[in-house]
Amino acid sequence: MFKKLLLASSLSLAMGVAAHADTELTMYYPISVGGPLTEVVDGLIDEFQSENPDIKVTAVYSGNYDETRVRALSALRAGEQVQLSVLGALDTHDLVEQGLVDAFSDVATTDEDQQWLDSFYPALMANGTLEGKVWGIPFQRSTIVMFYNKDMFRDAGLDPEKAPTTWDEMVEVAKKLRTDDRYGLMIPSTGYPYWMFQALALQNGQQLMNDDGTEVYLNTPAAVEALTFMRDLAHKHDVSPKGTIEWGTLRQAFVQGQTAMMWHTTGNLTAVKNEAEFDFGVAMLPASKQPASPTGGGNFYLFSGSTDEQKQAALTFVKWMTAPERSARWSMATGYVATSPAAYETDVLKEYAKEFPQAVVARDQLDVAYPEFATYETARVRELVSNAVQAALTDAATPQEALDQAQQAAERLLRPFK
Repeated sequence: MFKKLLLASSLSLAMGVAAHADTELTMYYPISVGGPLTEVVDGLIDEFQSENPDIKVTAVYSGNYDETRVRALSALRAGEQVQLSVLGALDTHDLVEQGLVDAFSDVATTDEDQQWLDSFYPALMANGTLEGKVWGIPFQRSTIVMFYNKDMFRDAGLDPEKAPTTWDEMVEVAKKLRTDDRYGLMIPSTGYPYWMFQALALQNGQQLMNDDGTEVYLNTPAAVEALTFMRDLAHKHDVSPKGTIEWGTLRQAFVQGQTAMMWHTTGNLTAVKNEAEFDFGVAMLPASKQPASPTGGGNFYLFSGSTDEQKQAALTFVKWMTAPERSARWSMATGYVATSPAAYETDVLKEYAKEFPQAVVARDQLDVAYPEFATYETARVRELVSNAVQAALTDAATPQEALDQAQQAAERLLRPFK
């Protein structure tokens, strides 16, 4: 419904765009979760260009965040003109350290611009702010939420309006939901295993890195306990499959009834809504010592080397894309978090939330959200963490051994940045 709302006038809008634009922008964009979103983004671009015929935006779709980063940076190094990209919010340290991006706060300098920079949720700005400047503008942003099958809750004698709020409750509920042909709970451990592990560590009171991105705390007792709990879901409690759980197919497993609960990005919310043939709920993640979720998803970044005219055109485009009414429509079309409080005050999103209250769970969870795991040498350090998680889940190492190895290797990588 909302996808159609975004696209209804795309063709007529596109016909109104001037044949020649004064400023042309190329934007690399990741399409990795929640189904194909290229038509949604294209519809927004067409609408923008109808209102701003002097600016032409060409979107290049590039797979997941890692693939998009590689392709965009390869294009830049080859001398191609690339002005914008939506990249992982956790990439800020590396992009800044390598001199690849300009700060939006250096381009957005008017009082109105400052009000715009101040309009986003602070939890979503944290990963894009470094050295006192704003480098990333939140757009395709998320938290991890718990999806659960209300029909299965009813059949098991559980209250379908009451999701578990603690680890202990989650295990007990998952045991009641476990049957011979379905699991009680699945937490993905491919794709973004570091992200799910970070959620558990945060819930156990441990952030995995410092704010400067120069230190990690992977093998503290609280972190080891979190990874042990993740492994115990299968090996001790028998509520999850042994080994790794695929990120890319977990949504299908949930909607097909193979698991009663799953942890996944809120960016899959609209896809689950469209695909599930049963009553489902969405809840904040449960607590151990505290409720918590890391933020996730992508920010707009402005690549260095753009002309002043391109920078101003890019600013115009990003401000338009993140305006409350567009942010609201984007959230409804995808399930991603609308990035500003003003978006949730729009009539269209308030009405949608009344009809579909699951849409505001991720927003409410921002009150207990923390920056996504991000350091210098982010990709390499993140891979160390993900490998440690998978080693523990597949019994290649104990949680302590796996995290000790990751900690030592990460310290070597980060030593030059201290």
